[in-house]
Amino acid sequence: MTAIRQQIKIRVERGYLDGTFVTPQTAIPGVLFVHGWAGNQEQYMERARQAAAIGCVCLTFDLTGHARTKEEQETVTRETNLNDVLAAYDRLAAHPLVDSTSIAVIGSSYGGYLASIVTSMRPVRWLGMRVPALYLDEGWTTPKRALHKEHDLAAYRRRIVPASENRALRAAAAFRGDVLLVESEHDQTVPHAVLASYLQAFLSAHSLTYRVIDGADHGLSDEGSQRAYTALVVGWLAEMIGGSRAGSRGEGSALIK
Repeated sequence: MTAIRQQIKIRVERGYLDGTFVTPQTAIPGVLFVHGWAGNQEQYMERARQAAAIGCVCLTFDLTGHARTKEEQETVTRETNLNDVLAAYDRLAAHPLVDSTSIAVIGSSYGGYLASIVTSMRPVRWLGMRVPALYLDEGWTTPKRALHKEHDLAAYRRRIVPASENRALRAAAAFRGDVLLVESEHDQTVPHAVLASYLQAFLSAHSLTYRVIDGADHGLSDEGSQRAYTALVVGWLAEMIGGSRAGSRGEGSALIK
């Protein structure tokens, strides 16, 4: 961890001695976890616990329309959920132990889509996305549940979408931080073309780490896939934060499978 040096004078009988306090930097990275549609914060609790163990302040939360507010799921919009993520980000950034210049946002599916947009509205140093979804920009204030009825999302997600045509991809194209992008090998909801659209957009990222979880489906329904994803997230965070504490930004490696 980066140390802070403070020059001091130590009083003695014949004057003073020159001294230097060397103290640890008190602010530490913050990590915001954003669950997917029909999920909840409990899905990220173990990952948050492990990230805290490597020296992060972590925040998990339930999006509007989930958990306690599940009755609002029929009417909640992307606008409301984006504001949820921004409010959670601001709460994390305001934590007295958090270094507001070192915040990671990690989201899955719908949460990954929202996380990408957040990078255009708040300072994000590290962005982690597992099977990030894509939605057409039209109908931003339409209830999220209705989007599948009004738009042919399956067809939209089967093609490579230019960054200029999509809000989340435009944010990805402008992002200059470090990125973790995770795909599930047997995803029937977010196909490879969506990941390819994000990969194409992240050309200006400082670093890009791309991984595929073998045998995994969209929801990581087996324990092995859950463990694999947790290991990826925590390992990547440790690499990024370790590089930052050593004096660099933290470098990821690009791996395409």
